[in-house]
Amino acid sequence: MNSIFSFLVPIIVGISLYFYPAPGGMDTQGWHLFAIFVATITGLIFKPLPMGAVALIGMAATVLTGTLKLQPEALSGYGDSIIWLVLYVFFIARGFIKTKLGIRIAYKFVQWFGRSALGMGYSIVATELFIAPFIPSSAARAGGIMFPVVTAISESLDSHPHDSTRRKIGAYLHKIAYNGNLITSAMFLTAMAANPMCQSFAATQGVQITWSNWAVAAAVPGLLSLLLIPLFLYFVFPPSQKRFDHAPAMAQKKLSDMGQMSGQEWLMAGVFLLMLGLWIFGEPYGISAATTALLGLCLLLVTKILSWDDILNEKEAWHTLIWFAILVTMAKYLQIYGVVAWFSTMVSTLVEGRDWMSAFGILVLIYFYSHYFFASNTSHVSAMYAAFLAVAIAAGTPPLVAALGLGFCSSLFSSMTHYGASSSAMFFGAGYIDIGTWWRLGFLISVVNLLVWFGAGGVWWKILGLW
Repeated sequence: MNSIFSFLVPIIVGISLYFYPAPGGMDTQGWHLFAIFVATITGLIFKPLPMGAVALIGMAATVLTGTLKLQPEALSGYGDSIIWLVLYVFFIARGFIKTKLGIRIAYKFVQWFGRSALGMGYSIVATELFIAPFIPSSAARAGGIMFPVVTAISESLDSHPHDSTRRKIGAYLHKIAYNGNLITSAMFLTAMAANPMCQSFAATQGVQITWSNWAVAAAVPGLLSLLLIPLFLYFVFPPSQKRFDHAPAMAQKKLSDMGQMSGQEWLMAGVFLLMLGLWIFGEPYGISAATTALLGLCLLLVTKILSWDDILNEKEAWHTLIWFAILVTMAKYLQIYGVVAWFSTMVSTLVEGRDWMSAFGILVLIYFYSHYFFASNTSHVSAMYAAFLAVAIAAGTPPLVAALGLGFCSSLFSSMTHYGASSSAMFFGAGYIDIGTWWRLGFLISVVNLLVWFGAGGVWWKILGLW
């Protein structure tokens, strides 16, 4: 009965929306795509089939109804560089595991911070805070650096995905690592690819965002979020084992048993350092984060750290490629077909005549929670940031507060779903957290972040004289 119900709900939702008349001002084709998108998301939540299968059915529906053409539209997501960055990072993480360099780094973390789950959580967000200003790709930072280390720490403490040990420590650490990445992405202009887009859009409306005024405005709410989120998750999503008093001694013994670094570990470390350097300095020379990850993967293959069988056997990577690319495609065409523009127009009438604080509060909430319909921070910013900034300024919001506030949201709103950012696909794909738990925790974390950034943050911005 439950299986039939899980099949029927997304079908009923999709058909009901599809045949409901399109709202005034919205293109019919856009409305049909919106109906299929909502039905697909509903299917991912109720899980009548594995996620990849549900996403493929959603793509088939867009083609069979004539909403999208198979080529070049429905398959266009598979040409997105971010999708391939996610895939490459899965493979590179396998290199860390296979050479045991990831385990060695993990044991070092455990040796230094491993007496408690909370201590390990704070060490992870502290590492994120340290590296965030220098790596302009949040996906590269999350997937290329933090993901393999967090996975290795979890495995070293006998917490494995897809079984009863995942809640021991692994699920907790993966959720912290993901949200730490989002918070630090919001704290620095150079920590996330879409942040400079916000800077550019703001400049066209006469608002000057600099690296320093962004960092100063984000400092207090950002640090508070980094302090609160590990503690918040510790109570609402606690690890089943909180103390690991034996862990530092165990880690020290394991490191001693491992001995000196092997040749393959040195090679893996060298490839990693090369990628790190290119992630920091490569963008001005036209070397994107995805290109860097591709180069790193090729070097791992050439040096035989990874074999082609290793690539083929990385099932979760290929699974993620299938469902994530389809959601990215649907989200992109919702923008192309004018659904997002229609939505932005409706919002502007909603705040008309209100005082600036209530108007800006409504705009922030709508801008933030509309991310349920996006599979990329960059696409959300490119679609909605400029329009919402213009409406906020017209409503009387201090321009720099409006520009920075929406800019901070442009990272934080990815906490809610397993497809909200490229890094979410990586951490969700690890298999430690089921989709229902991810969405539930994501919504709770979104509330905490909004209260911190626009509560304590608002007071801080007042002290700074931004309003």
